[in-house]
Amino acid sequence: MPKLLFVVTEDWYFVSHRLATAVAARCAGFDVVVVTRFSKHRQTIEDAGLRAIPFGMNRRGLNPLTLLREALALACIYRRERPDVVHHVALRPVVVGGLAARLAGIRSTISAVTGMGFLFTDGGRLPWVRRAVQQVLPWLLSRGLTIVQNDDDAQQLAACGLPLVRLRLILGAGVDTERFAPGPTSAVAAAPVVMMASRLLWDKGVGEFVEAARRLRSCGARFVLVGAPDADNPASIADADLSQWIAEGVLEWWGHSEDMAATLALADLVCLPSYREGLPKVLLEAMACGKPCITTDTPGCREAVRHEDNGLLVPVKDPKGLAAAIGRLLDDPKERQRMGARGRELAVGEFSQKQVIEATLAVYLEVLA
Repeated sequence: MPKLLFVVTEDWYFVSHRLATAVAARCAGFDVVVVTRFSKHRQTIEDAGLRAIPFGMNRRGLNPLTLLREALALACIYRRERPDVVHHVALRPVVVGGLAARLAGIRSTISAVTGMGFLFTDGGRLPWVRRAVQQVLPWLLSRGLTIVQNDDDAQQLAACGLPLVRLRLILGAGVDTERFAPGPTSAVAAAPVVMMASRLLWDKGVGEFVEAARRLRSCGARFVLVGAPDADNPASIADADLSQWIAEGVLEWWGHSEDMAATLALADLVCLPSYREGLPKVLLEAMACGKPCITTDTPGCREAVRHEDNGLLVPVKDPKGLAAAIGRLLDDPKERQRMGARGRELAVGEFSQKQVIEATLAVYLEVLA
């Protein structure tokens, strides 16, 4: 029985984005091990028949010595577990895990670059770290295969020196189109809900969403933020900012949702004005629920939302353009309905969880061959 070892920074992310794939791999005959930092989802992972190994990564820290210490500790786990395939998920595990794999002599690695991270947004924050990552990535990724979620990231990695033959395109983490599905339409007239659901980070476009809500205060819609700040991310929204927006009456904050299917059912329109993504799961979930989407014309987001088809694209960091797009769809319920139906078609036809799992299992078999 081949052993598959996942390395992910947080257990909640694994459960949300990779658990279904891991369970499918177990059913396909893999012994699956999950290496991550556990907060409250360890039992969920173990109940799924997966073995759990605690491992902490400091997502905020970028000190090279910290990265090296993490890599050395992870290499010890690799030597002990002797996995046949290692699946690193997201940029930090790709870097730390890639170095650990080198140290432990692991050759069958899969590196899932789920977006280029905050280093590659905001016009080049921490440029020296960005340059270092760009230089070392081709070496770290040279032994196995790399999964990207959009063509832009593929081209950027190729520009860094990674051969295209080592890249595989898989469209995100997929969406469960049975759980996320259109619900009954209420016949009661009510204020439309414009929802932004994400981690509360500046890089997700929260500031632009707030400013768009200010510009549309007189339109009669409810503007809702769903999600929580992420203290380990340098771009996290401060509690003081949230409190100010709520006191101002510009929006509602519903906090973290444990049932996104039920939460999205309450939305009339879903927004994600992000600066850059891999392929945002919340847009796929909203599409599967038949919701029209407004997002930015940026890597990852434009793979999910096609302009004038299942939603609208606006420029990055443009609250005026975002407000105009929201206002347009609020004024046109029939267009919202058409775009929502088209989004459902795309979710089922191109972004289903089943398709993503099949493509990922094929990559596992490819690296084992």
